[in-house]
Amino acid sequence: MDRKRFEALAEQAQARLPELFRKKLTNVAILVEDRPPHELDRDDLLLGLFHGVPLTEKSTFVATPPDRIVLYQKNIEAICASDEEIRREIRATLLHELGHYFGLSEDELRRL
Repeated sequence: MDRKRFEALAEQAQARLPELFRKKLTNVAILVEDRPPHELDRDDLLLGLFHGVPLTEKSTFVATPPDRIVLYQKNIEAICASDEEIRREIRATLLHELGHYFGLSEDELRRL
């Protein structure tokens, strides 16, 4: 899938979030990269990553740079067999990373 189409699917996934969540997304960029940097090599395939300060830890007294959620296109494509699976995985990965943005840990996200 070309990058433009993948990014459009990511935008659609964000637009289809419940309004309650969309309203709380402030100063968050959603980016697409091919793969994670080599220094993030892991045993499992990393599909997305939240970079920033969770809302539960933000202070009104300290300015922070924009938070980022990065979706790794090649890794998502590697585990999907169709465009529809890619669409579902983009949504699932975006929701997972948004969970981190809202302050949920990996353990809390697994229990959802």
